[in-house]
Amino acid sequence: MKGIILHGGHGTRLRPLTHTGPKQLLPIANKPMSQYCVETLVNAGIIDIAFIIGGIGSDKVKDHYGNGEEFGAKFTYIKQDSPKGIAHAISLCEDFVNDEKFVVFLGDNIIQRKINEYVLDFKKSNASASLLLCEVDNPSQFGIAEIENNKIIKITEKPKNPSTNLAVTGIYFLTPYIFEVIEKLKPSWRDELEIADALQILVEEEKEIIYGMITDFWKDTGTPNDIIEANKIILENMPESFQGIKEENVIIKGKIIVGKGTTIKNGVKILGPTIIGKNCIIEGNTTIGGNTSIGGNSHLDGCNISDSIIMSNCTIKGKLNIQNSIIASNSKITKEENENLKKFLLGEGTQISL
Repeated sequence: MKGIILHGGHGTRLRPLTHTGPKQLLPIANKPMSQYCVETLVNAGIIDIAFIIGGIGSDKVKDHYGNGEEFGAKFTYIKQDSPKGIAHAISLCEDFVNDEKFVVFLGDNIIQRKINEYVLDFKKSNASASLLLCEVDNPSQFGIAEIENNKIIKITEKPKNPSTNLAVTGIYFLTPYIFEVIEKLKPSWRDELEIADALQILVEEEKEIIYGMITDFWKDTGTPNDIIEANKIILENMPESFQGIKEENVIIKGKIIVGKGTTIKNGVKILGPTIIGKNCIIEGNTTIGGNTSIGGNSHLDGCNISDSIIMSNCTIKGKLNIQNSIIASNSKITKEENENLKKFLLGEGTQISL
């Protein structure tokens, strides 16, 4: 079985974070979100994987993942000239699939479980598709499945008045027959070829579609709040590790992960769950609250940060209280005056003096 990771799109809801690169490379717990997809596939024995790339900074995908050797896999890159929909992106992979069953991951979907059992079940089945469903609070934002007598009877893309709350997650197990189905599609009102429409054709043709339920964590990380929530959940489930240097008079409570070459200096307080990357300096009575990721080569001095993602090569200095923020790589924020509560969504290379 082969794997496909969709790594395109404009990421408009995440601007300015996506002005310089694809949203799927934004880090969650100091790891690009699409890397969780890669690791899930490889863990399930799927090592021949294609990335569908396009849009701003698509070359950064190749730069990060390379040929796949580092991940124990083989990577292929397929260009999508413009975002014409998930079904269109899948249609570009017909030669790559080469008559094998395959699984598609949307590169911005995060799950906290293995898919090995679903892979085995689909390999053994005669089904034309297998879907993973998850109950959601906002079903009108997703493709929704209706089930009757343990059988999917209808799939609708973002219905205004959804009849169920069962979202079709961004993980699709498919056979090469889907390429014939996609040829029948017409663009939606968004001028895209919708995967929900292709799946609905399978339903109408009475093709077998099996499904599984995700009852633990699944997240479509389309907004800054989604990313911060996913960061929290992943940090809660990571094992502890301290490979840095800790001076005296440092307070640490809860689960923390600290990379090599990082120094935690006197007077610093860290509350887990928190991850701090390699070669960082944390000093000046800084407090790092829970659910926070600090990227490598960053320097924090005298600030309070919680429930936030600070990417690599950032400097934050001064009496700043930062919460629920995402600060992109190579950003610099300095403040010398009295402490104030701040919330930021900063693109790469931002510099702010307060």
